[in-house]
Amino acid sequence: MSEDKEAGADKKLSRRNFLSTGGAAVAATAAAAVAVVPSSAAQAPKPAAYPASKGYVVYDSKKCIGCTTCMLSCSLTHYGSQSLSLARIQIMQDSFGKFPNDLKMAPCRQCKVPVCVESCPVGAAYIDTENGNVRRIDGKKCIGCKTCIKMCPQQPHRTVWNHIDKKSSKCDLCLDTPYWNEAGGPGGKQACVASCPVKALKFVADTPNQEETDGYDVNLRNDNWLNLGLVESSTIVPPRLKGQAGPQKQEDVL
Repeated sequence: MSEDKEAGADKKLSRRNFLSTGGAAVAATAAAAVAVVPSSAAQAPKPAAYPASKGYVVYDSKKCIGCTTCMLSCSLTHYGSQSLSLARIQIMQDSFGKFPNDLKMAPCRQCKVPVCVESCPVGAAYIDTENGNVRRIDGKKCIGCKTCIKMCPQQPHRTVWNHIDKKSSKCDLCLDTPYWNEAGGPGGKQACVASCPVKALKFVADTPNQEETDGYDVNLRNDNWLNLGLVESSTIVPPRLKGQAGPQKQEDVL
């Protein structure tokens, strides 16, 4: 074999060896990268778990007449004055809309994952574990940054701006009700529920479906509505709890 042929063979071997060695190195690197992924994924922080609230306000938007009594009673109960802008429950009316889309109700959802609590930079929005895990805002700690309002994913935002105190506020299920002569919260009364003239609001203990508003906008109508031809179903949702069957209560008459 001539020197040129031997040199060519050496070059081929060198290239072959290079490709073989390089391929092995690439494979080893890829294997190492794959091995790292599960390790880093396992170290990813888990989303925080929050205790569920022991109370929720559900509503029937088809039953609501848009009288705003719930809004006025909410502000009167908490602030001693009737003011729609201070109400912690909101009603939106579309004068050009058609039933049932002409009116929407928006009470606080007491969210399973409370973004207002997560986003508050000073801990003013918190979970009151001593009072049924109600999501609420401590006005003394609030600095008026409006972060909780901006971060609330609902439209309209369920956290409400108090233009008098320059602080945020939200529904506390009437835990803090200086103008209410009965206990509020999960074990008491809620001003909006008690004052609604057509019983379009109801307090429940079970967590509603958190997807959009499906679990909150429920059917609170009875056979009277069906007999008038106003609705296609008179099923009352949520149903009575087992063991509580008996004569209809006054709040179920409407």
